[in-house]
Amino acid sequence: MVAARAGVSRATVSRVVNGSPKVTPDVAAAVQQAIEALNYVPNRAARSLVSRKTQAIALIVPESAARLFADPFFASVVQGVALHLADTDYTLNMIIESESQAGKTRRFLLGGNVDGALVVSHHTGDHSYAELSRSLPVVFGGRPLSPLEHGNYFVDVDNTAGAQTAVEYLITSGRRHLATIAGPQDMPPGVDRLSGWYETLAAHGLDAGLVEVGDFSPASGAAAMRRLLDRGVPIDGVFAANDQMAIGAYTAIREAGLSIPHDVAVVGFDDDNYGLNASPPLTTVHQPSVEMGREMAHVLVRLIEGEPTELITRLQTSLVVRDSA
Repeated sequence: MVAARAGVSRATVSRVVNGSPKVTPDVAAAVQQAIEALNYVPNRAARSLVSRKTQAIALIVPESAARLFADPFFASVVQGVALHLADTDYTLNMIIESESQAGKTRRFLLGGNVDGALVVSHHTGDHSYAELSRSLPVVFGGRPLSPLEHGNYFVDVDNTAGAQTAVEYLITSGRRHLATIAGPQDMPPGVDRLSGWYETLAAHGLDAGLVEVGDFSPASGAAAMRRLLDRGVPIDGVFAANDQMAIGAYTAIREAGLSIPHDVAVVGFDDDNYGLNASPPLTTVHQPSVEMGREMAHVLVRLIEGEPTELITRLQTSLVVRDSA
């Protein structure tokens, strides 16, 4: 119908729709007028049969919906993905996957519904979707936890260096009785940030024994801080492996009648709204989560389109000094 109205062949209409430069401006204008008059929209399903591409990307979040919407990290990564894809022809499908949906999600991914997948989670260090990379381009947010799973494309921040920066700052500020609230040790951020803690204290010849582990939630940070204080050992500085646990530590420190930062300096990791809106505002390590999302999308699009790209993309962190330390 568009071809008949514009007085051209269907092949010419196809060239105009697909942005081919092999059409003269006057013919392209005639086709465009016909498209607008008929309200024609290209059928994505039909085009995918020819191109074998869906122009769709899946963003898989293997977390509960409650955790997804409560954690600013995910919102920042999703924002970065969307910002990059806005300048492409790819649409974004977001899937929040629970343990009971794992098979359903895999069937969707392998059913020709998307051209590639992004996987982002605090738990993605296990790279549980790694086997899909044999059939579908996949990019992970976070390094693999197991050396056996190396070889997957991933984008991550330098968590070890970020933690070193935080601990170094506490030490150069004159704090000597330090403790840390580490993240879960089955997640790469938890492992790497604790590694940075140990390496920095060892370099300064300081005791690294005051360690408690949380699950990245504010409640776990408060509980871990109470356990640290219950040891009866002097503490004048705390490094928490994320901002949410740092804010939880605030609660326990104040319950003990101590002030921040006079008695106990606190440094977190993330630089999200938890730290910015805290009282006092939290000194923290900024991780570029939006840029992480952008880079994940950038790498995936290059993989889909057959362009060379780096296997590992590692982003740098920076210290944001506020009033808590």
